[in-house]
Amino acid sequence: MWLKVRYLGFDPPHQSDTRTVYIANKFPQHGHYIPQRFADNRIISSKYTIWNFIPKNLFEQFRRIANFYFLIIFLVQLMIDTPTSPITSGLPLFFVITVTAIKQGYEDWLRHKADNEVNGAPVFVVRSGSLVQTRSKNIRVGDIVRVAKDETFPADLVLLSSDRAEGTCHITTTSLDGETNLKTHYSVPETAVSQSVSRLESLQAVVECQQPEADLYRFVGRITVTQQGEEIVRPLGPENLLLRGARLKNTKEIFGVAVYTGMESKMALNYKCKSQKRSAVEKSMNTFLIIYLGILLFEAILSTILKYAWQAENKWDEPFYNQKTDQERNSSQILKFISDFLAFLVLYNFIIPISLYVTVEMQKFLGSFFIGWDLDLYHEESDQKAQVNTSDLNEELGQVEYVFTDKTGTLTENEMQFRECSINGIKYQEINGKLIPEGMTEDSPDGAVPCLVRFSSAGEDSVYKSKCVYTFQNKEEELFLKAVSLCHTVQISYDQVDGPGDPFSHANGFSPQMEYYASSPDEKALVEATKRMGVTFIGSHGEIMEIKTFGKAEKYKLLHVLEFDADRRRMSVILQKPSGEKVLFTKGAESAVLPYSTSGEIDKTRVHVDEFALKGLRTLVVACRHFSADEYQEVDRRLHEARTALQQREERLVEVFNFIEKDLELLGATGVEDKLQDKVQETIESLRLAGIKVWVLTGDKHETAVSVSLSCGHFHRTMNILELVKQKSDSECAEQLRRLARRYNTSSHFTQHGLVVDGASLSLALREHEKLFMEVCKNCSAVLCCRMAPLQKAKVVRLLKTSPEKPITLAIGDGANDVSMIQEAHVGIGIMGKEGRQAVRNSDYAIARFKFLAKLLLVHGHFYYIRIATLVQYFFYKNVCFITPQFLYQFFCLFSQQVSTLYDSVYLTLYNICFTSLPILVYSLFEQLVHPHVLQSKPALYRDISKNSLLSFKTFLYWTFLGFCHAFIFFFGSYTLMGEDTTLMGNGQMFGNWTFGTLVFTVMVITVTLKLALETHFWTWMNHFVTWGSIAFYFIFSLFYGGIIWPFLHTQDMYFIFVQLLSSGSAWFAIFIIVITCLFPDVIKKVFYRHLQPTSTQKSQFIEAYQGIGCVDSMCCFSEGQNACSRLGRLVERMMGRCDPARATRSWSDSDTFFSNDRSILTLSPMEVSHC
Repeated sequence: MWLKVRYLGFDPPHQSDTRTVYIANKFPQHGHYIPQRFADNRIISSKYTIWNFIPKNLFEQFRRIANFYFLIIFLVQLMIDTPTSPITSGLPLFFVITVTAIKQGYEDWLRHKADNEVNGAPVFVVRSGSLVQTRSKNIRVGDIVRVAKDETFPADLVLLSSDRAEGTCHITTTSLDGETNLKTHYSVPETAVSQSVSRLESLQAVVECQQPEADLYRFVGRITVTQQGEEIVRPLGPENLLLRGARLKNTKEIFGVAVYTGMESKMALNYKCKSQKRSAVEKSMNTFLIIYLGILLFEAILSTILKYAWQAENKWDEPFYNQKTDQERNSSQILKFISDFLAFLVLYNFIIPISLYVTVEMQKFLGSFFIGWDLDLYHEESDQKAQVNTSDLNEELGQVEYVFTDKTGTLTENEMQFRECSINGIKYQEINGKLIPEGMTEDSPDGAVPCLVRFSSAGEDSVYKSKCVYTFQNKEEELFLKAVSLCHTVQISYDQVDGPGDPFSHANGFSPQMEYYASSPDEKALVEATKRMGVTFIGSHGEIMEIKTFGKAEKYKLLHVLEFDADRRRMSVILQKPSGEKVLFTKGAESAVLPYSTSGEIDKTRVHVDEFALKGLRTLVVACRHFSADEYQEVDRRLHEARTALQQREERLVEVFNFIEKDLELLGATGVEDKLQDKVQETIESLRLAGIKVWVLTGDKHETAVSVSLSCGHFHRTMNILELVKQKSDSECAEQLRRLARRYNTSSHFTQHGLVVDGASLSLALREHEKLFMEVCKNCSAVLCCRMAPLQKAKVVRLLKTSPEKPITLAIGDGANDVSMIQEAHVGIGIMGKEGRQAVRNSDYAIARFKFLAKLLLVHGHFYYIRIATLVQYFFYKNVCFITPQFLYQFFCLFSQQVSTLYDSVYLTLYNICFTSLPILVYSLFEQLVHPHVLQSKPALYRDISKNSLLSFKTFLYWTFLGFCHAFIFFFGSYTLMGEDTTLMGNGQMFGNWTFGTLVFTVMVITVTLKLALETHFWTWMNHFVTWGSIAFYFIFSLFYGGIIWPFLHTQDMYFIFVQLLSSGSAWFAIFIIVITCLFPDVIKKVFYRHLQPTSTQKSQFIEAYQGIGCVDSMCCFSEGQNACSRLGRLVERMMGRCDPARATRSWSDSDTFFSNDRSILTLSPMEVSHC
């Protein structure tokens, strides 16, 4: 039971804060032991079972207001006498429910299939003294599991032993946290020797650990091993835990004991249902639905009231041809009123189309394939194409107002290259593998400061120049390079090594197959740099780390690793030198190391670090501390106590780490370059021209982040930079914000401002001064947030997202630390970079490079938005056209429920499903207002559709008004034609009720189809096929439906009606006149608006249409500073051949939102001007 409760997001009430796991399930024999109950090892990601699928799925579907509304309408049709058949509402509802259920059922079947594959995977478990193969779902807590190389761990295991003598193994956690580097995990010495099944069977040990929690990086426990009657207690931490989903690498096999299984494993506890994101279009659509529901209720209530007002006269209440029964005379007037109201509600309910939801879902699903098929979004080097994880947000790509981007791996390549360093106050740069003091070159004259010696591939010292033989002037340089090559968690992989062996066998003859694996690209770059300079890290074997210093091998004993964490922002190792001396090497951010340094060139190094940062380099500061024997004993004792504590272990470790990492001797600093990705500057500039503000959120230090912002074009050199950094208190932060606001207000209106804020100051600003902070931010063209924690990134996104303006936000990043902001933003985009796939898996869209963002927004976003905006408006328009004649008809039939339907029930059902559905679907898949190249070259066209402009209330009212106007013309145009007993047939026969309704319906189908044709700018063969094919299908269907007596139909009111209608020349004339009357004013409006008040998009359409003509007419028609009337005059001049070439200097007026630095295909070449 608690397994299901935990799966729903609640923790079961565990008996205690810890759990006790007996290895190999060897429980104590004494009687007071009470076994604990643990979850089995099944993973459940499916939503339904075969028993609850139908009720659960139906419940979820009818929670949608639209589905529930149509269900009510269907039930009303079943319960009372209504003018339309229940099939008219039931069939579309059944279709929608069935299609959705099949889709969701199929998706859940795939989840079941994946679960069964995982749960049924074969695993090997030690039981009864032998290795037994079983299924993954049968693993129990306490089982000893064997995992082989390249296999994934089937549960959370505490490592007991491996094929390596020291009991270590290497794993990758790409599927968990997105990190692709190799991580080393350790077993305790007492279990590391148990490398065979027999020895594991005889192992007497108990693991005590915390209850399951979701934090991947936290594990607190201890293992008690009984050897010869003596209990040995060892601490367990994250380095001892092998997480389910991680993969074993570079190790032949390991044995581990299962401590967390199934849905209690850390991977399962991190399953998170992403919050449902709703696009602005969907919100507008819901608003329109509410308005149309109001119209529906108004029409139903008005019709009911008018019916009773009309029947107040006795001659209409009970005419001679329709006498009431006694039961009808005695029935309740209130019930009759409700019944009549519901009948009219059913009659008019088609004004809210259920098919709108189906069409929108199909448009989003099918339209999403175009992103994956776009070759411009394909990255050839990595063989990666864009992918869509959420098709519900396609149109939101066309509404983005703020872009929040990570820096490392998103704007940059995340490929680190060592460039410079500072050693003992002297700045060096790497040139051809040698460290050269700043200002010197390889060709420095005699007597210059000597360079370091590079270690050659042959393992010998090489002298590059006769004057460049390096002999250390002091030991600081050597100590610095040794510190960099030893203070890390880098692992080495040898292609030919597959099991136990001597990891130092390559030391004497350096193997080209050796490859470094590091937890961060910075560490790898630094170790590779020291290798090029002669201090080479050879590898580690158990507690021994070996380096070669200019060909001389040295072995150090690794005593302790003080792991990196985000709060300390540094990591350290404690080593024993070959001489026996104990030394601490530390590296980290300058703010985390310099304050704890008491000796060395602190001031010079601080200056050098700032200089590195200004060049855009990532900086680390390196320091050391030497321990006396007594000092080390105290350090070792405190570390052991803190690491074996079961309560408050993290707090105690932080306290001990701070005790150790003090009184440091500063050695120097490093500067590593992270190259910008291709076309980052152009992409940011395009986004800015499109009216999108770009915020960079990074964990890098202030100076580095500012430098990269300048180099990528996020900040301009002429921009006024405002800073909110290093604030210590609320009052200080508030005063600085006020100063920044005054500075902005007193500056020139044309001055652009950029804001830099760090994480600490941001926390203060958001605590008490959120409104003031937002005011400063919104007045800045670009904002840079540095030293940001992952949750702070999400807070910043939420801050903008929930501001009064409610702007549409987009977050883009490549690492696990970007997931929170990607999920928080309206649209989340993952970069397929070098930091794994976690950002990609949690994103709505994924692209390979930042430069693809421009086309994704400016082209795909533009297309998706205009398509679905027109789709929604057109659907409401055509349903107003459809149902309003039905309402008008009531005034001519005394609101009678027996004959009050204008259309046949088959036409009612098929209008939205068949006759008018395909043209708008094809339109919504292929429509393009302008060519994609124009959209990319003119980013300002994006502004035409910003702020949901195509679904504004004004546009909505226009389409609604147009629908009512056309409906009135359909009805009264047909009524005028038929008049009072007008003879329209050659034989003198008159038309009847059904003929009149069919005439109205025919005119309506033709008009709404041609109206969409007028809206279409981009015609394909599919548009032609469905547009003219839909009209043809309607005529063919009507001829067959009314021309044959169908035996399965109850009544056939439409028999021969359509044939009779088409045989009348007057009817054909009426159809032609009514259609022209409806559409001609719309054509006139479009022509005049295009020439009198053209939008930027319409101008580009005009220019694009004339690109193939020798004289670029559009330039003559839109010259600089001319009003609309003169444009019409020039149009006449152009038609008469009097086009003045002097006017062809510029295609846009000063008022247009285009910029001179905009690269445009619309610029006239000299040849074109002279020809014109």
